[in-house]
Amino acid sequence: MNEWTKPHFKRAALVTIDVQRDTLDGQPFEISGTSQALPRIAKLCEIFRQCEQPIVHILRLYLPDGSNAELCRRESLANGAQMFLAGHPGREIATELLPPDAPAPNDASLLENRPQRIGPQEWYVYKSRWGAFYKSCLEAHLRSLDIDTIVLAGCNYPNCIRATVYEASERDFRVVAITDGISNFTQNGWDELNSIGINLMSADECMRQL
Repeated sequence: MNEWTKPHFKRAALVTIDVQRDTLDGQPFEISGTSQALPRIAKLCEIFRQCEQPIVHILRLYLPDGSNAELCRRESLANGAQMFLAGHPGREIATELLPPDAPAPNDASLLENRPQRIGPQEWYVYKSRWGAFYKSCLEAHLRSLDIDTIVLAGCNYPNCIRATVYEASERDFRVVAITDGISNFTQNGWDELNSIGINLMSADECMRQL
């Protein structure tokens, strides 16, 4: 394993991407494979908590008029599409990933780009585009915690996970992608990430390292 990209698990944070109620099976913006990956992501959250290491849950919050959404989604939101809407239950992170008594997202604070603490070492962070680092507080937050390695899981590989991987790599974070904790992750995706020095592990392999 390349020493420059090898994960430092003692300086690792778990970052879950868009595992929101609206993406689960039978919901308005269902993303295939997300509900299937949910138990493994939940177990990773439990292990990170036990190890007292940081967890950041990335989430979307769309305004009803679509003004803070990607260009390709603004029209559908303005026409009444129901996905990740601020103030609606569907924008909440899947309950299975959260600590007991976790609060609902504070939309106003998150939209102002402030992390919301929900546990001793656990936060919500809002992202406005595919990648979790784009104009967000994620990098500054991770640096403030002395994190140099991120473990990525969530929804879904072709857009939000993939964009976040490249953004993390550009910022010289060491990255672990959880192969069975990412929806729509294919062999082509594995090959692509291997080629840029991303560490591929199953949830069980990562938990053994922790």
